[in-house]
Amino acid sequence: MPSSRPGLVADVRQDLSAARGLTRAALGAAETARVEAHGRRDKTNAEHGERLAGLVGARESARQDIRARFESRAGALAEELAAVAAECAPGAAGTSWRAWRPTEPERGRRPGLFRIGTLGHEPAGAGTVLPALVPLLDHAHLSFTGDPSTVDGMIAGLLLRVLGSTRPGEVRLTVYDPEQLGGSLAGFAPLGNADLLTFVGPGGLTGMLDDLVEQIRRINESVLAGEYASLAELTAATAARRPEPWRLVVLLGDAATAADLTAAQRAQLDRIVRTGVACGVHVLARGLPIEAHPTVEHVAVVGSTAVCGTAGDLAVRLDVPPAADRIAAVCRELAEVLLAGPPPAQFADLAPEKLWAECSAAGLVAPLGDGPHGDLVEVLLGDDPPHALIGGPSGSGKTNLIYAWLGALTARYSPDELALYLLDFKEGVSFARFAPGRRDPSWLPQVRLVGVNVNGDREFGLALLRHLADELRRRASAAKRHEATKLAELRAEDPSGHWPRIVAVIDEFQVLLAGRDAVANEAVGLLEDLARRGRSQGIHLVLASQDVSGIEALWGRSALVAQFTLRIALPKARRILAETNLAADVIPRFHAVVNADSGVPDANRIVRLPDASDRSAWRTLQEKLWHARPEGLEPPRLFDGDAVPPYPADLGAWRVWRPTAPCSARRSTYAPARRCCACPARRGATWPSSAPARTRLARCSARPGGHCPRWTRRRGSAWCAWTTTPPPRPPCCTPPCRTPAGTTPTRHPSCWPSWPRRRPALRTTSSGTPGTPRPGGCRPCATCWPAGRSGTSMCSAGGAGSPGSATTSVGPAPASTRSAPGWPWTYTATSWHRSRPSRAGRPGIHGRTGHSSSTVPRTAYPRSSSRTR
Repeated sequence: MPSSRPGLVADVRQDLSAARGLTRAALGAAETARVEAHGRRDKTNAEHGERLAGLVGARESARQDIRARFESRAGALAEELAAVAAECAPGAAGTSWRAWRPTEPERGRRPGLFRIGTLGHEPAGAGTVLPALVPLLDHAHLSFTGDPSTVDGMIAGLLLRVLGSTRPGEVRLTVYDPEQLGGSLAGFAPLGNADLLTFVGPGGLTGMLDDLVEQIRRINESVLAGEYASLAELTAATAARRPEPWRLVVLLGDAATAADLTAAQRAQLDRIVRTGVACGVHVLARGLPIEAHPTVEHVAVVGSTAVCGTAGDLAVRLDVPPAADRIAAVCRELAEVLLAGPPPAQFADLAPEKLWAECSAAGLVAPLGDGPHGDLVEVLLGDDPPHALIGGPSGSGKTNLIYAWLGALTARYSPDELALYLLDFKEGVSFARFAPGRRDPSWLPQVRLVGVNVNGDREFGLALLRHLADELRRRASAAKRHEATKLAELRAEDPSGHWPRIVAVIDEFQVLLAGRDAVANEAVGLLEDLARRGRSQGIHLVLASQDVSGIEALWGRSALVAQFTLRIALPKARRILAETNLAADVIPRFHAVVNADSGVPDANRIVRLPDASDRSAWRTLQEKLWHARPEGLEPPRLFDGDAVPPYPADLGAWRVWRPTAPCSARRSTYAPARRCCACPARRGATWPSSAPARTRLARCSARPGGHCPRWTRRRGSAWCAWTTTPPPRPPCCTPPCRTPAGTTPTRHPSCWPSWPRRRPALRTTSSGTPGTPRPGGCRPCATCWPAGRSGTSMCSAGGAGSPGSATTSVGPAPASTRSAPGWPWTYTATSWHRSRPSRAGRPGIHGRTGHSSSTVPRTAYPRSSSRTR
């Protein structure tokens, strides 16, 4: 045992030493792990701090972004709400009292919401004040609770806004104030002078309620008549002024007044609440119980704020009420305006809300102005009445009436439904604004032709009547093919055809009918035919005159005047209406009598005309119509009787045209020509843009191989200019002036139809005075000197009388030559005269039998020539 003890100790020591080593190793590893853990902890803490800081920054940035987007969206919503509020309560209905003033309501818009204050909740940074609005006109009744003085101020502000945003006379007030006896709303007292305000005493409540119930019954029975649910619907459907005023009933009571209400009074009040809004009767009650109804809006006033249904849970900061003197001044001004009479309708009131929405198949209906009660007076052109006659002295507004009528028609009917032909025989340019010009390129799409300054060009008016007669025959032929008796049936049977209604307006038409010549006789025949048959084919005539002689020109032709059943008489107009109808003598200026029954007194309608002559107002409408015109629509043709066409630059040295070839050969040779009045539309040349007849072609081919025997004008400048190169002649034809001496000239019947047998004596000199015979052997005959041509010879180049050489002069011809056929011209000291024999027993063009003459200024011919033909 003793020997084993040391061994055991040694083993124990060895084990302990090993254990210590293992312990030390474990401690080192643990220390290392601890150090590493501390390092990771520190790193984690650092990363946590960084991440936390990043999250805080991101959170703050997100919060700022959210706030910015919230403020932006809130500002946009606030602006949208403000725009909606301005749309629903425009002008005086929603403007703050600082900038408030009465405003005229826009046509077709009637405010129904009115401002009482501003919303208490304002988004941060929105910068927009939102008005608090309450419904009233045509929408609701108002029931107020709260402090009486505050409520009375709010009611006064509401009433002033209503009066300022409607037309004078459209609102009538009835105030029941048993405690203050009207003193609460004393500022509105000036309205009583115009019968717009009625104060009811303590004992008048029953009568007032009964009267309101009777008004509601009358409106339902007579005005709405079961066709419309409310006055607002009726007004919107008819596009006219409101037939009945709004009636606002203000009931200022308290608890004692409410307790004194009888059962009958409460029943009548309940009836008004249930049925009044549709008939324009509205109740504003303070201190009186109002039956719960969808049309009742409750407003609870607490201090300077209020709560109402339209604002929801948002508090309303009430506006400071206007001062009593301000209310009195506005009411006094409104009363004066109403006593002076309602204002006339504006030119813009004649236009419908939607352009070109009407159909002209059954007729043309358009307003001329407003009547005595403010409603628009419409005028019909159709099967009955078919034509109109307008009369009035100078300065009575005839042109303004025509402008108003044309504006109303063109705004309602598109170019496919209406075609206008406008002719003005007085010296003026009243209709020129409807065609494109230098200052204004726009034009009325419905206008096809405009004639101005045609007082000396009656043939142009005759050409228009011929064109309408051709159109009448074309329509009558189409109606016969489709077995139609009127335009509405023709359009139904031929929907692919173009059949607009035609309205021809002829101002100062008596010029066309003046005299007893062929032009007047043919014009009367055409007018009678158009007036008699035009009604069934959609062709309507509107004749206007400011002279009684123009009307008398029609009264002598009973068959013609009987067709003009629509009569429009301006102040002091004579012989437009029936002899027993004296309405035109008593109407004031800017008014007219519209009578659709040939002027009998029972059919009179008084119309107050708007100011339609203002160029800016017309330009606004015309540009709107012009931009809406169909694609490819041609502008109207403008004929100006005072316009002089420019001399063509390519005419060279040739002065005049020589009619030595048929029109068929000349048609492509000359340019400045127009259609002859006596020729069909398919022959001759075409019409130019605006030059008058007296500067255009005098004769053209009316039959093959010949010249038209009728003149468009009897002026020497009526010959057409010719180009430098003459038109080709048939080879068989040789002009006598170009025939060699000693030979016989050849004559073609189509080129020389009026070659006379007698020839004038011819003398030639370089100075234009009579001299020796012209060299070269040329023996000019009368064919070289047709009527209306200058004395410059058109012989071979370089010869006497040709351009650049001596001038040929024709001396006085013998009497036999002057009286021979083809020689109607006679020369005097200052001018040429052309005598034309008339038919036996009939007067000439100037009303005399025998010969008639027309004078041609000498300046129409070259000054270097003198001749007699």
